[in-house]
Amino acid sequence: MRIINLDEIKSVLPKVDLMKEIEAGFIAYSNGEVVVPPVGELQFDSPPGDVHIKYGYIKNDDVYVIKIASGFPQNVDRGLPNGNGMMLVFNQKTGKPIAILKDEAYLTDVRTAVAGAICAKYLAPKTVNNIGIVGTGLQAKMQLNYLSEIVDCKKVIVWGRSEASFLKYQSEMKKSAFEINTTTNINDVFNHCQLIVTCTSSEIPLLDRVNPGTHITAMGSDTLTKQEVDSSILSEADLVVADSKSQCDVRGEIHQALQSKDILMEDVLELGDIISGKEKGRTSDTQITIADLTGVAVQDIQIAKAVLKYLP
Repeated sequence: MRIINLDEIKSVLPKVDLMKEIEAGFIAYSNGEVVVPPVGELQFDSPPGDVHIKYGYIKNDDVYVIKIASGFPQNVDRGLPNGNGMMLVFNQKTGKPIAILKDEAYLTDVRTAVAGAICAKYLAPKTVNNIGIVGTGLQAKMQLNYLSEIVDCKKVIVWGRSEASFLKYQSEMKKSAFEINTTTNINDVFNHCQLIVTCTSSEIPLLDRVNPGTHITAMGSDTLTKQEVDSSILSEADLVVADSKSQCDVRGEIHQALQSKDILMEDVLELGDIISGKEKGRTSDTQITIADLTGVAVQDIQIAKAVLKYLP
């Protein structure tokens, strides 16, 4: 069994067409070709944190993958990264362990950012004057970096809670091609951005209204309790898209809107069906579209396979 460290993983990722791999995974998932059991989850109160265990396999493939990823927000006070974890890859025919990818949750962060870019590819309006980023953490940076390959707009409005978080964000993004403005007033994001990405761990909705012609990718709400977008916004949307309808039934923004009866699951589309062309994505620049990303194991399967394929 091979043990692969983070440096090795990072060295091969530039060789991988991540968009193509993750899109193929979403299509296979929506076609019923992937076995993904319910997410295993541990939640901690003191200090607050959560651990997700996601696992599954693509039928008639060579491997199955088990991914463990944690998030402990107060780690920053200890000088530690918020996230950690690993991916375990096994032979699907024999169960023999093939590799441990000691990615420290990096692959989870990458595949999440790639999924955000995929949502923008199919759902964002053609004209984007400003990109709105709600949050200042790691995904607030990574989502933007991957969006640069999809959206021409380079003007960004970043919402956060503190001056210290803004300073850190701007310092880490200073070499990017984006013109970044920061704000503590969420209305600045509502009023000026046509593509909004929410990437926080909030349990209280941060977005409570939306303008026509806006796309929102909500990727922070991946548990039963987290919520970044008020459910009334989903009821206003012309198109609500889940990465996994079964997962979004029990977690994320769609789950919250189902509980409040603002939407019905029968009105929700799945991302893989839009990518494959079975369902239409955005058809007008005046539509309101929302994608709810809870993170699906097929993304982990695809990115783990790709890393192993390109390793020397």
